[in-house]
Amino acid sequence: MSNTGRRKWWALGALSLSMLAVGLDGTILSVALPQLSQALDATETDLQWFSSSYLLFLAASMLPIGLLGDRLGRRKTLIVALVLFALSSAGCAYAQSSWQFIAARCVLGVAGAGIIVMALSGLTVLFTEEERPKAVGIWSASNFLALPLGPLLGGWMLTHIWWGWVFLINVPVALLGAAVVAGLVPETRSDSPSAFDLGGAVLSVLGLAGVTYGLIKAGEQGWGDGTAWLGMVGGLVLLVAFFRYESRLVAHGRRPMVDPALFRVSSYTWGVILIGFVSLANIGVIFLMPQYFQAVQGTDAMGSGLRLLPLIGGLVLGAVPADKVAKLVGPKAVIAAGFVVMAGGLLLGSTTSLSSGAGLSGAWTALSGVGMGLSMATTTSVVLSQVPEERSGVGAAVLQAVNKVGAPLGAAVLGSVLATGYESHLARPEMSALTAEAAGVIESGVFGGLAVANESGSETLRTNVQESFVHGLNVSLLVSVGFALAGLVCTLVFLPKLPKPAAKKGGEPREAVGVA
Repeated sequence: MSNTGRRKWWALGALSLSMLAVGLDGTILSVALPQLSQALDATETDLQWFSSSYLLFLAASMLPIGLLGDRLGRRKTLIVALVLFALSSAGCAYAQSSWQFIAARCVLGVAGAGIIVMALSGLTVLFTEEERPKAVGIWSASNFLALPLGPLLGGWMLTHIWWGWVFLINVPVALLGAAVVAGLVPETRSDSPSAFDLGGAVLSVLGLAGVTYGLIKAGEQGWGDGTAWLGMVGGLVLLVAFFRYESRLVAHGRRPMVDPALFRVSSYTWGVILIGFVSLANIGVIFLMPQYFQAVQGTDAMGSGLRLLPLIGGLVLGAVPADKVAKLVGPKAVIAAGFVVMAGGLLLGSTTSLSSGAGLSGAWTALSGVGMGLSMATTTSVVLSQVPEERSGVGAAVLQAVNKVGAPLGAAVLGSVLATGYESHLARPEMSALTAEAAGVIESGVFGGLAVANESGSETLRTNVQESFVHGLNVSLLVSVGFALAGLVCTLVFLPKLPKPAAKKGGEPREAVGVA
């Protein structure tokens, strides 16, 4: 292998290190939610916003950051994003209230968008089409390997030291990532950059933010909430206006942020949609299971982190060989198989009972992880194969925007389903003997219910609270099964049959498709 060839694989390692910071944050937050609930006096709604505020700004920032990277330089944009990620992580650590923590999470979301989009666009720029499936598999696996570090490091810290350290740990990782990127990743930008599409940027940001905000409000207040529908409908109207605005730019000979012609390539369009279904089907596992481990199985944060390891192992097991399997049976078959395995794992998870042990949770989370790894790695490779180097930043941003909108959508929907299932299963006669304030605390969530049960010394109430949470968990996992099956149907019906990946002589990059 030539020096140039070796350098780009080392550069892949640098991009993966950049993603480590984002991976740490996501998994650390999942195991820290119970502690944050107490430290910041956070309600169940606050806990949803701790995750959703980050995801909202993450999704809304994707497209303009992708355009900035194409124009100003992808390495430069990535380094700035990593430094901002370090600063906002420190802001999370020193937050004194829920709203301060949420504000820091919003800034963190903008920084995270820059890291994710620029790192993914690097795969398009650095690797040819025949190399990309392997690169995506390695990149995906390294991202998944970052996830156990969050639960393990975060769990140990939450058990032994101040909770703020679970966010301060991101600071050296992000800064190290910035230094390594500066030394190993070559600077790339568009050779013929267009003028900054301010109108498109504003419409895309407001549209994505509106849809995501509406979905989060629906999760909090119910689907009959007027503000939620105002956000969702308003956001969709703005997104339609965005695509019409971009089409008019093309008609007048100007270069848009996102060329609508790209979406006429069915493998790109449906690949992007399928990534959204993968995210929808799996976000509930990350959001719900740490609460289950601690509230029902009685583990501490460290134990909760350890119990997530089967999920991570499954993700790696599915992602690493995905490119080789695709060469044997074709990408479409691999993606479909991933959704089948994912649905099977989630369905097994929906049989959880109060007496279920770590064996059941480990088995079904590992199984769903295998399916996620197969589907996500293969679909990502398919989508990137349609994006030319010239617009790799924006092309990667579209993919990640849909992926990240799927996360708050899944959290909002499943959070709403969990809350409804939990409240419907509570024993009202048992609660009627309590004060209205105590009953309200129980209804606010499982940790509030356990606090009241422990204070009252009622083992019957404690059991009912835990059984109610498990009931809500199982209903939520059945909804996740539905998302996975919807992804399977879309794969079989709409995704074109794609050729099996094969090496090309000379390793020439593919021809640009569908983008100005």
